[in-house]
Amino acid sequence: MTSEKSRSKRIVARKTPGGRVSVRRVARKPEAAKCAECGKPLKGVPRELPSKMRNLPKTAKRPERPFGGYLCSSCMRKLMVKKARE
Repeated sequence: MTSEKSRSKRIVARKTPGGRVSVRRVARKPEAAKCAECGKPLKGVPRELPSKMRNLPKTAKRPERPFGGYLCSSCMRKLMVKKARE
């Protein structure tokens, strides 16, 4: 199929149960989620296709802390300290 041969898909070699190595074309994963403050990649946020992210539970999509999935832990800590000092 011509749509399978597009450059947007990456080529992955997989070993079949019969021992042969076959080539599969798999969609590329999106970039990692970034912190809104410093731009560092966020820990605990999966790099998945939107179709797979929709099927994940909410707790698996981001850390359960204030600003989880939006700010990294160090920026969140700085913000909490700043708010506490006001």
